[in-house]
Amino acid sequence: MLKTIVKKGSYQDSVVLMLLTNKLSSIDGVKKVSVMMATPANKDIYKQGGMDTEELMEATANDMVIVADVDEDDMLNVIMEEVEIFLKNQATTSDGKAKEEGVRSWEAAFRAESDANLVVISIPGAYAAFEADRALDENLHVFMFSDNVTIEDELRLKQKAHKKGLLVMGPDCGTGIISGVPIAFTNHVTPGAIGIIGASGTGIQELTTIIDRMGEGVANAIGTGGRDLSTVVGGITMMDTIDAMDQDEETKVLIVISKPPAKEVKDRIVSKLSNCTKPVVTLFLGEKPDYHEEDFYHAYTLEEAAKIAVSLLRGETIKYEKTELPKGDFFKAEENKTIKAYYSGGTLAGEAAMLIKDALHLSIPPEKKKGFMLNIDGHIVVDLGDDEYTQGKPHPMIDPTKRVECMEDAMVDESTGVILLDVVLGYGSHEDMAGALLPAITSLKEKAKAQNRKIFFVATVCGTRKDYQGYDDQISKLTSAGVIVCESNKAAVDAAIHIIGNKFDEPVKEIRKKECLPCEAAGSFDQVARLISQKPNIINLGLKSFAKVASEFGCEVVQYDWLPPADGNIELLKVLQFLRNYENNECDHK
Repeated sequence: MLKTIVKKGSYQDSVVLMLLTNKLSSIDGVKKVSVMMATPANKDIYKQGGMDTEELMEATANDMVIVADVDEDDMLNVIMEEVEIFLKNQATTSDGKAKEEGVRSWEAAFRAESDANLVVISIPGAYAAFEADRALDENLHVFMFSDNVTIEDELRLKQKAHKKGLLVMGPDCGTGIISGVPIAFTNHVTPGAIGIIGASGTGIQELTTIIDRMGEGVANAIGTGGRDLSTVVGGITMMDTIDAMDQDEETKVLIVISKPPAKEVKDRIVSKLSNCTKPVVTLFLGEKPDYHEEDFYHAYTLEEAAKIAVSLLRGETIKYEKTELPKGDFFKAEENKTIKAYYSGGTLAGEAAMLIKDALHLSIPPEKKKGFMLNIDGHIVVDLGDDEYTQGKPHPMIDPTKRVECMEDAMVDESTGVILLDVVLGYGSHEDMAGALLPAITSLKEKAKAQNRKIFFVATVCGTRKDYQGYDDQISKLTSAGVIVCESNKAAVDAAIHIIGNKFDEPVKEIRKKECLPCEAAGSFDQVARLISQKPNIINLGLKSFAKVASEFGCEVVQYDWLPPADGNIELLKVLQFLRNYENNECDHK
């Protein structure tokens, strides 16, 4: 039977809610449980899952709601006891002391940090644009971790930022490094002289961690959000960041990474990059370039882009090194074994789908339907971080449950020869994902042996040796269980393809003379140049863990303990936004 608990005025961020859901799900006698804030959007999710109740519908956006399917009424007392213990632990530090309270308004935030130049926003998307608008009015750059922001709002905010000489990074910007400071879900990367601009997420994480493990570092990694290079938005954030990084004295090599953008947008970006004064490496995932240009290199994979950038920084000749493939009693191609790949990172999943498709000569484009990047002839590549799997549930970087379910499903298919996966380390990720996955891997290997089947597990660990999870420790745990662990995602996919009896051939590229194309003049980027040349002063609106990490890296940070304005009423919020914009326009005209 469904039971509902409403905690009035107890606003919690999304990561806390996910972790609490995990905790309550492990209680014996709780068949199903979900913990969310009672926003209109979340109420719809409860309805779709058949978990809506009268108490839920009456709750407001500032109320935390726990809906549980239990057999006995007494279980509610057990659940509430666990909730109180969990929230109390969240409110204290590791030494048992109470955490410092944050501010509750913009005015208080500015009193606490008058020199703020960046706001990090990780609140529900329905409200994120409203608060980003306010931040721009206060001449703050915006890092928008929040997703579910309309593309119309994104365009409006980025146009406004461009006019003011500011950056809007995102929405759905999961990863960033600003002057060596990690923002959001990022690895602990050595500061250095390579600058990166990309959509964000695991693509940037893979690049930065490979660079770090090769002994070099990253000055800045600016996330644009996945829609920045769309026809609608037109690459506003990327174009402005290119100008700033090209003039930045600390940046010696520039990498630009993106999914293939709209042609007219790509033409503008490529023209701008062809005129850069420093070496540039581009990577448009899904495209297979067959040449480089002098000081303007075109990579095919994340690993290639990282290695080229390091070689350019060191003044070395660009080398082509074949992937070292594992040795063993593997399959022959005629056995028609398949690869099942389950990723927590969308860009890594996209790269895997591209490589498998090209190696097996599959004449279909990679897809993105219900998280599937590839699904043909038994070969599967899934992005488990897709909205299809994370609405109201923990992200696979935090929780292994969904990936374990998928691996068990893969065993049902007798064609399965390889199960391929990523383990992404860094701030925000599971403290021991390798350890969390090991019981399932060991169990499935034993099951395959009992069935007289061969099945191979291949993994890549995306991380650095400074990540708190322990890069070498994670690899050791996997290899001790018989997992083949590779240095990069590209190497892991190569290994998987090799194990099923196929091979991947990457052509050696010629280097042509660079042609500098006509491009747009650089805009005003003084404020962006300052942002990427010194540690930011931050107002953190949302996930407290983001503030904690930035503070550890020497930033001045104010935690804004945000609550939904207008009691969560979206329509009223739109009216307030209209009135504020009208007032600002009136002031501009005076």
